[in-house]
Parts: sequence; C-alpha cells; structure tokens
Amino acid sequence: MTHLGHDRYCDEVITQTDLLSDLLQGSDLSVTVPTTPDWTLAELVRHVGGNLRSVETAVRTGTAVVEPDKQVPEAAGPAADDPAGLAAWLAEGAARFAGTLRGAGPAAEAQVWTVQRPTAFWARRAAHDLVIHRADAAGAVGADFTVAPDMAADAIDELLELFGFLQVAASSPGLAELRGPGRTIHLHATDTDAGLTAEWLVELGTDGFTWRHAHAKATVAVRGPLADVLLVLYRRLPADSERVEVLGETALLDFWLERASLS
Repeated sequence: MTHLGHDRYCDEVITQTDLLSDLLQGSDLSVTVPTTPDWTLAELVRHVGGNLRSVETAVRTGTAVVEPDKQVPEAAGPAADDPAGLAAWLAEGAARFAGTLRGAGPAAEAQVWTVQRPTAFWARRAAHDLVIHRADAAGAVGADFTVAPDMAADAIDELLELFGFLQVAASSPGLAELRGPGRTIHLHATDTDAGLTAEWLVELGTDGFTWRHAHAKATVAVRGPLADVLLVLYRRLPADSERVEVLGETALLDFWLERASLS
C-alpha cells in the first residue's frame, strides 16, 4: 500500500541520496559504521547504490534481476573509495531510479532477487532504506540525523507491513516466533502534530502478530521523539537509550527486537 504517493517516494530517493552524499564529503570512508559493523562507510554507500541500480534495471528491462553483480552494469560502483566519485555514482543511480520508476507508474511489476512486487513497493522500500542508511552514515561520521515526520511515520508503517508480509510468507524464522496471546507493544511518538498518526499497537496472538494505529495500554510501551522510535524499531538505537522511555515489560520489547529484522 502506498501511503505518501508514488511520486513522493521517487522524489525522496533523490532527496535522501543527496543528504547521504553530503555526509561523505570530508569523511573517512574506511570508518566502520557502528550500527552496521560488517560495513565500512564506503561499503554502505555501495550497498545503497547497487540496490538502486538493481531495481531500476529490473523495472526498465522487465527482466528479473537475481544476480546484480552479473546483470547490472556499474552495480559495484567506482573502483576507488573517493567521496566525490562515490557521491556522483550514487546520485546518478538515484536519478535513473527515480526517472525509470516514475515513468513506469506504481503498478508495474518488477522482480529483484526472489521478490516480485509492484513499482510502488520498490519506490517506497528504496526511500525508507535510504532514510535508515542515512542514519547509519550520520552515526558513523558524528552528524545529526533528522527526518521529515511524515516520512518517519510512514517508515514505521512500512516496516510493520513488511514484517507482516514476511511472517505470512514464512521466510523469516525469527518473525515466525513473534506470537503470544494477550501481549502487546505500543509505540508512541511524543513530538508530532495532532494531524499525523504516530502511534502504533502491535498485538501478538497464537498465530502471529497484527498491528494497527491506536492509543492503548500495552504490555510494554516505547515513548519518545518519532525519529528515535523509528531507530529503536530498526535496531539502530538501543531501547535503553536515554532518548526514549520504555514502560512495562522490557523483556517483551527485547523479544520483539531480537526477532524482528529484515535480514
């Protein structure tokens, strides 16, 4: 489901890429990214740019991209870890992605790896993937991280929708364990305007979990600024951080965070 609109997500791919590129200037690209410790900053950028090119190729050619390294030209990026070169490569990939997916419209189907979904899904996924990896990069270089409230709220919606999809598809053993009748998790942003829906209630049942927007007493609640709630859900900010407040059974939140992952 597209919440902010296909064109908005295509625009955000450009916007978020530009913001990510800004973080590269004057930075040591060999530094390890604390929130993704298997990657250096350069590797994170190559991951993002390679994904953008893979999706763009699948949409433009109508061919499944299952081996990006073999099927997608320039998927790995420039040979040298030069900030200007990587930024230019990233910007070019984002521009191609946005142009191709905008032109295709939200309903065209595309397969990347084993996932076949409409372009509306891929544009939204790319926009939010960039938001989170920009947070990763900001942490690596000691920069501040901010995100538009409607994008942050939609990123939480999208992540919960993805978890539900993966749970149904039985493709993630960890997600399959997220069950337990009568146990609930409440996410509550404390810094948003009344016009933005920024509360979520996750309900664990015997067959898995469901979620909805609601304000309700829960087994455990996470309260804090919207961007920080998003980062906790994405496991980029520890739940015991002073930036958020956890009320209730912290063990349930830990249980969720240990199993709820896109990897």
